[in-house]
Amino acid sequence: MAKEVMISGCAASAQAAKYAKVDVICSYPIRPYTAVMMELAKMVANGELDAEFIHGEGEHAQLSVMYGAAACGARTFTGSSGVGVTYAYEVYSPISGARLPVQMMIADRTLDPPGDFGSEHTDVFCARDMGWIMGWAENPQEAFDNHLINYRVGEDPRIYLPQFVCQDGYFVSHIPGKVVLPDQKQVDEFLPPLKMDHRLDPKKPISHGPQIRPDQGDALELARAIAMGEVPKVVKEAVDDFGRIFGRKYSPFVEEYMLDDADLAIFIQGAHAATARTAIQKMRKQGVKIGMAKLRFVRPWPTDAVARALSKVKAVGVVETQTSYGGATQGGGLMFEVCTSLYDLPQRPLVTSFMAGLGGEVVKIEDFESMAKHLTKAIQDGKVCKRTYWIGFEPEG
Repeated sequence: MAKEVMISGCAASAQAAKYAKVDVICSYPIRPYTAVMMELAKMVANGELDAEFIHGEGEHAQLSVMYGAAACGARTFTGSSGVGVTYAYEVYSPISGARLPVQMMIADRTLDPPGDFGSEHTDVFCARDMGWIMGWAENPQEAFDNHLINYRVGEDPRIYLPQFVCQDGYFVSHIPGKVVLPDQKQVDEFLPPLKMDHRLDPKKPISHGPQIRPDQGDALELARAIAMGEVPKVVKEAVDDFGRIFGRKYSPFVEEYMLDDADLAIFIQGAHAATARTAIQKMRKQGVKIGMAKLRFVRPWPTDAVARALSKVKAVGVVETQTSYGGATQGGGLMFEVCTSLYDLPQRPLVTSFMAGLGGEVVKIEDFESMAKHLTKAIQDGKVCKRTYWIGFEPEG
């Protein structure tokens, strides 16, 4: 029987791994993700989950264990945060290159310095081009659901790619929210057992990760690119099936909120979208025509969905919760993707970005109100004054 509980994002991720009946788990503690492994360790110890639980000697070892287990055909689960994510960096490309659907839960925190406990996305954003599916949850329920959806997509024979299933440190990972835990039969219907033809098998010898000649490299890279190109179609199928089975309907790639008649749009991902909704409701009552586009997947980037959502407005503010030092905008990495998505539109909205939530800082209602003032001024002037604003360090528009 389905039941509603109040649990944190970390606990929701652990529950999702349990419902998915993972075979192999590998842990190494680093806050704020550690609570996931504490929950899973108890489940295994108490006989609630029949899985091999391995404690690695570091994050590089975690992903190495996952590499081997997934190559043998096991459904795998691991995770990390902050500098732990970057310590494992070497293994990300081999896993996706071998087309192994490893799943890694990320509870974000900022890198050193300052290393704070909170929702900066820079840690895993550094690995966005490693061939992994990637997206953020807004709340514990979405975190739970995203794990199941990502397993379904990543393990599809048309895809076979690993997944970063991300949630904001503290704001999702440690703050409880309502989560509907489904009946196990629903999950079994949605997520079939993993059957991978290219798994290691003594009866069917194959090699993984061999050194190859330069002239063989293009084909290998192209195969990975083609697989990533197929992901949007499989995501749509999975999200439709998820809605049918569980009754929770998601927009596959971009969730639109009050955009139909909006002049201004906040473009955002992750937990701060919840605050943005409240700020938008407040500003709407004051006569400000503002809405929100919430991104659900960063990889693959949903170019067409972003263009459709933002083509309706006059000005867009991209909220950046990660950094891209020295980039074209001297801000974050989402701005590049948004501008590229809008480039071919016959009439493009004005676009600027707002650096906010770095170091785990709270993005407050008044911060979104400040963003709206800058966007309103851009419309009045017919141009953006700056490509990047650092919230809390800039005069209001």
